[in-house]
Amino acid sequence: MAKEYTLRMGDGKRIFLTKERIIEEIEAGTADAADLGEIPTLSGDEIDKLAEILMMPGKTVSVEQGMEVPVTHDIGTLRLDGDQGNSGVGIPSSRLVGCMMHERAFGADTMELGHIDYSYKPVKPVISNECQTMETCQQNMIVPLFYGAMPNMGLYYTPDGPFENPGDLMKAFKIQEAWDAMEHAAEHLTRDTIWIMQKLMASGSDGVNFDTVGAAGDGDFFGSLHAIEALRKEFPNMYIEAGMAGECVLGMHGELKYDGTTLAGLWPHQQVPLAEKAGANVFGPVCNTNTSKTSAWNLARSVTFMKAAVEAANIPCHVDMGMGVGGIPMLETPPIDAVTRASKAMVEIAGVDGI
Repeated sequence: MAKEYTLRMGDGKRIFLTKERIIEEIEAGTADAADLGEIPTLSGDEIDKLAEILMMPGKTVSVEQGMEVPVTHDIGTLRLDGDQGNSGVGIPSSRLVGCMMHERAFGADTMELGHIDYSYKPVKPVISNECQTMETCQQNMIVPLFYGAMPNMGLYYTPDGPFENPGDLMKAFKIQEAWDAMEHAAEHLTRDTIWIMQKLMASGSDGVNFDTVGAAGDGDFFGSLHAIEALRKEFPNMYIEAGMAGECVLGMHGELKYDGTTLAGLWPHQQVPLAEKAGANVFGPVCNTNTSKTSAWNLARSVTFMKAAVEAANIPCHVDMGMGVGGIPMLETPPIDAVTRASKAMVEIAGVDGI
């Protein structure tokens, strides 16, 4: 009877595969990424290395000594004081306590402050509170502390915002009106983000994390790039991290361009030059997890995309790793065996600069 190894499905379900089946899944996953992104597949040696990582004994694995990378964090302290429906553990604590715990107990290389709503638009009414908290946290911490939130352009559409929902307009065949709504929303996203970060930089923030860029499509990416560009001009030494929402920029508008490049349909290796051009210090490429595929397929696909992004980048790439991205199962509490194997593969095969 052939030996079987413990792996996961994209939804976290435990499965058992032979070495031959694992290699087949890896080859299929890397081929899928190569076909979509028009990028090279993993080499034979890289496929063997990935299979070796997936078949390693032990519940957890780690990178080789000397290959450690920094770890950045998103959603701030919400993983502690947030409820379990929001990836938190429901521990009642202040954001100051949460930030200090990440620094002093969890060994975080950087940390960020974030609002419970974790989007820029809802921060506007409470900006004074955020500035005060930022100042207090900076007085008690040593590691770089950024402000993080999602551009979340969808909040600018009805019923939450002033502009009619482009989806509703498109269903009514009002294409021009839909385009106008997206362009107006992108302008407001840019304006609000700049204003919020001007206040927080004056309160001591070390920088900003644009989290889940492009979640509302190419307009979301467009507005975020212009915000990054404006902030870089105003704050030359500001740290700016741009992390994406998905592997491919959805063409909700379809005709928006930045620096002469159409944003719709860009893959990670095509996104990073634009983030770099706008002024980002660090780029967070993404590859989404397919819950119906194995962890071998998902991880091979993700590593292929990330390797191409790293090669195309002149700035550090801190790959987005968490539930549903980076070859990690889509699960509120991702299994540690899958998480550590994915992290090791990203560092040792894709060559990412951080996680």
